[in-house]
Amino acid sequence: MGLLEKIFGSHSEREIKRLMPLVDKIESLDSKMQSLSDEELRNKTFEFKERLQRGETLDDLLPEAFAVVREAAWRTLGMKHFRVQLIGGIVLHQGRIAEMKTGEGKTLVATLPAYLNALTGKGVHVVTVNDYLAKRDREWMGKIYEFLGLTVGVITHDLDAEERKKAYNSDITYGTNNEFGFDYLRDNMVIYKEEMVQRDLHFAIVDEVDSILIDEARTPLIISGQGEKSTKLYSVADMFVKTLNKEGDFEVDEKQHAVTLTEKGIEKAEKFFNIENYADPQNMEIQHHVIQALKANYLMKRDIDYVVKDDEVIIVDEFTGRLMYGRRYSDGLHQAIEAKEGVKIERESKTLATITFQNYFRLYEKLSGMTGTALTEEVEFREIYGLDVIVIPTNRPMIRKDLPDIVFKTEKAKFNALVDEIVETYRTGQPVLVGTISIEKSELISDMLKRKGVPHQVLNAKYHEKEAEIVAHAGERGMVTIATNMAGRGTDIKLGEGVAELGGLKIIGTERHESRRIDNQLRGRAGRQGDPGSSRFYISLEDDLMRLFGSDRIKDIVSKLGLPDDEPIESGMVSNAIEQAQKRVEANNFEIRKSLLQFDDVLNRQREIIYNQRRKVLEGENLRESIRDMIKDVVTSIVNAHATDDRHREEWDIKALIRYIEDVFMLNHEFDAAELEKHSKDEILENILNHIYADYEEKEKEFEEDMFREIERVVLLRAVDTKWIDHIDAMEHLKQGIGLRAYRQQDPVREYQIEGMNMFDEMIYSIKEETVRFLFRVRPERKVERERVAEPTSTNYDDSVKKQPVKKSDKIGRNDPCPCGSGKKYKNCCGRNM
Repeated sequence: MGLLEKIFGSHSEREIKRLMPLVDKIESLDSKMQSLSDEELRNKTFEFKERLQRGETLDDLLPEAFAVVREAAWRTLGMKHFRVQLIGGIVLHQGRIAEMKTGEGKTLVATLPAYLNALTGKGVHVVTVNDYLAKRDREWMGKIYEFLGLTVGVITHDLDAEERKKAYNSDITYGTNNEFGFDYLRDNMVIYKEEMVQRDLHFAIVDEVDSILIDEARTPLIISGQGEKSTKLYSVADMFVKTLNKEGDFEVDEKQHAVTLTEKGIEKAEKFFNIENYADPQNMEIQHHVIQALKANYLMKRDIDYVVKDDEVIIVDEFTGRLMYGRRYSDGLHQAIEAKEGVKIERESKTLATITFQNYFRLYEKLSGMTGTALTEEVEFREIYGLDVIVIPTNRPMIRKDLPDIVFKTEKAKFNALVDEIVETYRTGQPVLVGTISIEKSELISDMLKRKGVPHQVLNAKYHEKEAEIVAHAGERGMVTIATNMAGRGTDIKLGEGVAELGGLKIIGTERHESRRIDNQLRGRAGRQGDPGSSRFYISLEDDLMRLFGSDRIKDIVSKLGLPDDEPIESGMVSNAIEQAQKRVEANNFEIRKSLLQFDDVLNRQREIIYNQRRKVLEGENLRESIRDMIKDVVTSIVNAHATDDRHREEWDIKALIRYIEDVFMLNHEFDAAELEKHSKDEILENILNHIYADYEEKEKEFEEDMFREIERVVLLRAVDTKWIDHIDAMEHLKQGIGLRAYRQQDPVREYQIEGMNMFDEMIYSIKEETVRFLFRVRPERKVERERVAEPTSTNYDDSVKKQPVKKSDKIGRNDPCPCGSGKKYKNCCGRNM
């Protein structure tokens, strides 16, 4: 502790001192609340909601609302919040992290801010580490909320969409971080607004906040799906374009970086693919593959634009000439080049949606959390999430004895001594909880104890309900429990009869973890609510942490003592050196998580733009003006590519400009190149736009207005989803290869930002072009329906997204999912020509 802290107190102490008048005010309302009948207490909820509508704030209501919850808890559960729990509740409401020691009743603390914030009607999410705790807490604490007239839901792994929607529409919803995160991603993949299950993300209280926001932050949530139903169409399209003649079948437009089929080329395509009308919207998939095959064969040059190395197509940087490992051309062009060069065509399955926990939880308007151990990661909480950590004092003084580490030279000597200690303690009847960092070490100790005839329970974090039950009994007389760090987390260990007199629960750590926080969690299992208890870590110089991160100084200290292998060492210097090693590892892990987040931040900004665009479509917004803007952007881009400023008219290529405009827009009007060349660039743009707008208005008249507005939404939604999925894939490849840039003295994150934004701009343009291309080809006789561009099949946490089963009948219905697994309807896939 520094001198300033000694004089002024720590940050937490100063903050708690500021909250004390509020705590006093809540407690002063106790007798008033006791005097209310059940109905009068319940009616307070309606009163608070009315006061909010009249302009009062949640802070105005806090003292009385907390006092109401306190009384309701007493009447329903026989529990009344202590002063320290009231402090914890205020801290959570303020959008901060409350560090509260194990056994201090965090589950009850959450009811205070959850009730208060639920009064807004916007919903509160209470986030737990597993389904068991979500169900338990909903059942247990739900009694308080329901008594006060609020609704409570729980999101578990096995719920269907309707059940999820109902749970999210509750005032307070319990669930795991995985379920909340995956539901957010799935909601941004639906094709109708009614299919969405979540409301806007208002307020989250994250239990075991360090586990969820730090330990799990290195693994993003990923929903995968069936990729292209086959990569075969790339090969088929490649075979077709290689049969074409450069003179007459297609035209290359280098300025627009495009290749288009001529009338003669289109006739050949119709014959080759056995289709009636190449321009028909139902043949857009074939058109897309042909266009990319044309580009691959007649625009992209081997050893200039790309090289083939180890059977892989690698892009060459056009400015530096260096190989861009990991970067892939988007929109199917890379696969088309792979087909051209005869190497393996990538893409069996693809990422449909992904987000990191950091970026998911930063979407909430207000975020708070609670845990027994957060202070060691205070910097990370503040820097990544903008969350302050406040250490809440314990209700009763902490009397647990945290004994110095015992250090051995070898792992064998350590385990022998540790097992002897367990055997000796078991004989006295004092319960022992042994914490290990791996299942392997749990089983090793278990085998040694079996040989000594000591009955015991072995737990690892797999079966949450069973393990929580076992951990709950770990404080009973004669119990020996071996558990990995996460096992039974969130479960209180209460001391059995007569155990306090034996010294309470004894905690034995089998080695130090990379993070001090995890060690503190293990220690915190003992000494709850002023109970006696003790903790000690057994360490060997062969442990992973010591071997990899322990300094030579530790080994020097031990060797100078000259002790035999099985002689234990208790040394403050060794303990300090271990803590320094842990701090180094923690700092390193923080940098890794920060770097991952810097990469995901690039994709996150793009994700927000795309998801906002999808929301507008799902909300049924009239897109007419947006489509007109897209037409203008596409035409402007084409004109700029073919006509530079008016001073360099000799560089203009008006014929190519007209060809490309006609290819995209299928116009009724024919432009005269000689006539256009007489005009300025701005006049050319205006002339072309006027004709295209006129044609679009004619197209609109072919349909009822509501129908055409829906067609615009359907077409845009499909283009957005198709291109976005490809873009996620391309960004993932880019990220995998970008690390190699560091060897060229380039900052990988900066390079990823620059290239990622360029790729995003290209994607946005291709969405616009594909949307207008389709809309100018749509015909009244063909019904245009919304459909998923890919079907989710699995997640990286489990196979929670099951493939849609095909109906078991001899005949496949036209609207059934195609049995090929593409995710499309049968009529739009393999049954198209039936």
